[in-house]
Amino acid sequence: MEENTVNCACDDDAACKKSVPSPDGRAVYRADFPVIRRLLSCTRRAVDEYGMIEEGDRIAVGLSGGKDSIALLCALINLSVFYPKHFELVAVTADMSFEDIGRPAMDFSPVREFCESRGVPFRLVKTHLAKIIFETRKESNPCSLCAKMRRGILHDAAIEAGCNKIALGHHYDDAVETFMLNLFHEGRLGSFSPVTYLDRKKITLIRPLIYAPEKDIRYFLAHNELPVVPSSCPEDGHTEREEMKQLLAQLDRKYKGLKHRIFGSLQSAGIDGYAPRRYANAVKEARRAEKEAATAGMPSEEAHLQDSAVGMPGAEMHTQKNVNVDLHGAEAQVQTVPDTE
Repeated sequence: MEENTVNCACDDDAACKKSVPSPDGRAVYRADFPVIRRLLSCTRRAVDEYGMIEEGDRIAVGLSGGKDSIALLCALINLSVFYPKHFELVAVTADMSFEDIGRPAMDFSPVREFCESRGVPFRLVKTHLAKIIFETRKESNPCSLCAKMRRGILHDAAIEAGCNKIALGHHYDDAVETFMLNLFHEGRLGSFSPVTYLDRKKITLIRPLIYAPEKDIRYFLAHNELPVVPSSCPEDGHTEREEMKQLLAQLDRKYKGLKHRIFGSLQSAGIDGYAPRRYANAVKEARRAEKEAATAGMPSEEAHLQDSAVGMPGAEMHTQKNVNVDLHGAEAQVQTVPDTE
């Protein structure tokens, strides 16, 4: 039987190449990335806690050419070697054709070569979004329209490739930044969801890097020669998100652990499906204990919920004192939305 190579999790500073046989029927990918332990650990945790991957899934990985999406692909390649549920990967890239507006063309051939060398099918979708957004529409907020149009193209390409899920490269810092952007600019509490089901297109979006800090992604890329394609977008580095990233960096230096507490608040409040299964189960158990205690005429065991929440980011500051807390649907981990995602 052909064998794959996967890094052992025993040493974060060296590529400990451990041969792992590929189970019968599984797609065989080359997985020999140095120092992937931390990134892989975050990915495995998110996939498990939010139920992102099921047996037989065919997952389209959205590759923009940036560091986050290529790191996501590497993590999923490694995960596929040993994960108990079999899944397949397809890489999908949307070329916006920045050359149409006089910007340098983005060369995705290194990305194609990388995918082919790892055994991952690659699909490149040629578009003319740059011309539509910057010349035809002349959008005052081009990033919003661009994101929506690129998502639509990615969704269609994934469906054409026979995929039932799409993996996006949003990470831990992205989640916190999005929460703050929504608060500052829209006056609402929320972020993108770890798992989102698009009911019209019958496809699920997953974000396996939701627990991965950006610094871990940068560390991984610094120790691997990966095909990161420089962006030709004229808005690159001049967005509201970039401003928020800098602001949060300043605040986190002054108020140590601020980002950690913001993310923990998303989870403990169950906003936009952020409550992991283990926390939702703890809440259900606490409610059951409350009901039994009330029936028996005994004091409520509020400590049960508090003990169950230990270990969650920010749990020490956000443990509920009343077990009858509204978790905004924390028991249902998948958010169903119209196809505006």
